[in-house]
Order: sequence, then C-alpha cells, then structure tokens
Amino acid sequence: MQYRTLGTHDGGLKVSAIGIGCMPMIRGGNIAYGNADDDESIRTIHRAIDLGITFFDTAEMYGPFSNEELVGQAIKGKRDGLVIATKFAMRWNGDQMAGLDGSPDNARRACEGSLKRLGIDTIDLFYQHRVDPNVPIEETIGGMVDLVKEGKVRHIALSEAGPETIARAAKIHPITALQSEYSIWERDVEDGILDICRDNGIGFVPYSPLGRGFLAGGIRSRADLPADDWRHNDPRYSDENLPKNLKIVDTIAAIAERVGASNAQVALAWLLAQGDDIVPIPGVKRRATMEDSAGAADVSLTADDLATLDAISPRGTTAGDRYSERSMKMVRI
Repeated sequence: MQYRTLGTHDGGLKVSAIGIGCMPMIRGGNIAYGNADDDESIRTIHRAIDLGITFFDTAEMYGPFSNEELVGQAIKGKRDGLVIATKFAMRWNGDQMAGLDGSPDNARRACEGSLKRLGIDTIDLFYQHRVDPNVPIEETIGGMVDLVKEGKVRHIALSEAGPETIARAAKIHPITALQSEYSIWERDVEDGILDICRDNGIGFVPYSPLGRGFLAGGIRSRADLPADDWRHNDPRYSDENLPKNLKIVDTIAAIAERVGASNAQVALAWLLAQGDDIVPIPGVKRRATMEDSAGAADVSLTADDLATLDAISPRGTTAGDRYSERSMKMVRI
C-alpha cells in the first residue's frame, strides 16, 4: 500500500492512499446500500489492515451510532497505527435526528460518545459532518480546538463546507482535511473548493468516489438495486437519469479493459491522479470489494486515459443532482 499525507500543519496526518468508508457496513439502520453482515464487515476491516490500509471513516449518524460500535469492535486490539475518523453534526432525540447543531457543547457530546463507542482514547480526525448555518464556524471550530487541547481529538476536519467557511475556519485553527463528494461524475469541488483547500494546506478526502457504486459498473438499471436500497432516493439513479449516465460507466469500462484493471480501480486511480493531497474513501462491506479498491493505488493511467475520463463527464454534465433538493441545501455552506 502507498501512503499520503493529509494537511500540512505539524507534518500533517499520514494515511494509506486508499481509505475505507465504513458507512455501507450498517446492518439495517438509516442508510442501506444493500444487505450488510456484521461478521463479514469485521473481517473486511481486518483484511484491510492486513493489506496496509490505515484510514477508516465512520460517523455517529451512521446507524445512527451502530456503525461506530461495529468499527470499535473490529479495531479492538488492532488500534496501533490506524487513523480513525468520525463526524458530528446533529442533535439527537434518542435515535432520531432533531436538527443540525454546530455548538461546542454538541461537538463535545458527540466526541465523548464516539470515543466510547469506538473504544479509543483519541479520535484521529474529527469532522463537522455538515456546517450549521446558525452557528458561526469560528464558534464551532473553537469548541473542537478545546477537544484537541484535552487530547480527545488529534486533527480537526470539515465536510461539505463552502469556500468562505473553509477560509474562516482555517484562520481559527489548522484544518487537516475536507471531506466532500468527488468522483468522475461529481466534480463540483473543482469550482473553488480544491483551490481553497490547497491555499490553506488542507488535504482532501473524496467520499462516494465510485458514485455510490455506479461507476464500478455493476448497476445498469434500478432493478439491480435491492428494494430497500437508499439509492432509490438518489436523483442520478432515477429511471430518467440512470440510462443517460451509463455512457460514463462504459467509457471507464473501456479503459479498464485496456489496462487490465476493474472499473472501480480506474475510477479511483483517476481521483488519485488529481493530486497527492487526495485520499479517496470508497465505501465497502465485503472483503472482495475492498481488496479490489485497494489495488487502485497500483493502477497507472496515461495522460490520454486521464483526458478521456475528464472529457466524458465535465463538471455539471452528469444527469441529475447528487442529492435531493433538501439535502443539496446542506452542502457548500
């Protein structure tokens, strides 16, 4: 496995070039991407560690809460050398979301709950999952800084923040990473977000780097999705938009066949080629999928390959928004 560094402050945070998004490992819960099995999920994490993957991403809202518990169970006795990332954003009424809350008190509540569920003493990378427009980012970051001073958090990060928010946050404390959606079919971060991150020495962590599985090539219609799959709510998977987006997958497949790689490896290799400060976290729940994604770091794409992939889905041309109208209002704040 190759390794990269997120952020520039105090040497940054060294992580594997491919991380693991643990969200699909939820069994039941609030966000289902097909059926997950706890035992297989834990074996997947163990196998990833064996392959040299060090970077594992979860959040309190996955489940909610149960995903952190599963990750905690999987890393027990294997903590050394791992980088564990988790996130906060919501206020909760039991297991029901009760709205965004970016207050320092909520950051503390979430941090302490995550530490307990994960079974660790320090969160390596602590994200604000979504920016709360009703709480100044300076106040939120200030609360997170207090957690750093207390040794409960090593590095501070943001998710789906807009350029102005990122710049303001970086004036309060170094931000190690920004996590936002980025892939061949979702390139909005190329409009100002990547630049502001690089101007402030902030690493970039693309989530959904495979388009929630679409770019891997196994989904040709909505009939390929389980009935309770969250992706039925995704505008890009609609009966109208999905057929239009297949041209992206077919282009990836042609390059994958030529270079002797999988679709997923090509899509991830394209992201890795966008800069040494980029560390994608494909979501997985099975060993076979994880092992395939892990191999992306060894795939070399030519300049012509990269240009072909760039041309097939320029920013703003993918059919459909990446989220519902309501969820789109929660990004780039």
